[in-house]
Amino acid sequence: MSIAYLNGQFLPLADTRVSVLDRGFLFAEAVYEVTAVIEGRLVDSDSHMARLERSATAIGLTLPLSSDAIEAVQKDLARRNKLDEGLIYLQLTGGADAGRDFLTSTALQPTLLMFTQAKHFLDSPAARTGIAVVTTPDQRWSRRDIKSVGLLAQAMAKRIAAEAGAQEAWMVEDGFITEGASSTAFLVTDEGIVTRPYSQAVLAGCTGAALTALALESGMSVTYRPFTVEETLTAREAFITSASTLCQAVVRIDGRQIGDGRPGPVATRLRQLYIDFARRTAS
Repeated sequence: MSIAYLNGQFLPLADTRVSVLDRGFLFAEAVYEVTAVIEGRLVDSDSHMARLERSATAIGLTLPLSSDAIEAVQKDLARRNKLDEGLIYLQLTGGADAGRDFLTSTALQPTLLMFTQAKHFLDSPAARTGIAVVTTPDQRWSRRDIKSVGLLAQAMAKRIAAEAGAQEAWMVEDGFITEGASSTAFLVTDEGIVTRPYSQAVLAGCTGAALTALALESGMSVTYRPFTVEETLTAREAFITSASTLCQAVVRIDGRQIGDGRPGPVATRLRQLYIDFARRTAS
């Protein structure tokens, strides 16, 4: 039986209850984080906690627990659920009001929910074969740097990808790739590694930031700039990063083969560097 955490209590996930008047439910006034767990320990937790605080502050929410206390809860959840490899999902909402109104009537107590999900990503089949990506228009709002639970556009993009037999969607705005529906997008070109710089147009990916730092430490070249759909089709390699995929090679985009159609040497090397980093630094 999976154990969750809700507002100070550990209880079976099936028994968790949140009010229908919760502002996360009514207005998507909520932010979230997903932290990887490897060998029972949290990966890159400081980066995730820093991003959670930035996102919460941006929509006027205050964390009900300190970052250290949240980490302690997550470690306890991993232990209670015997989670060796997988993910911890965290969601913070504006809390439940007396009724539905855009403005709150009083200071509300935020809702804080966390639960675990087992997932085998260290030795996933996709890591050996690579994945397919399709491009689709980016239909999101302008503050994509906030890790909002308002994921309708991303869910729609994921469905488009699935219907095309792909595993991820890269969203396009003004001819340029912004990011994946649930990942950060990268290319490998004659310049080296290319990825879009962080701004309000994209989410600052914790895994992507750690991976580019590892790449630079290893002597690889990293260029931060937007890239077009056309560039992706002639790239030497392409890959994505996220907490749930780590570093994942992309071998087809819009049905076109990338490189030789197999995970390339750069993506393969970076994936191993990140796994080594995760095992070395997980807490």
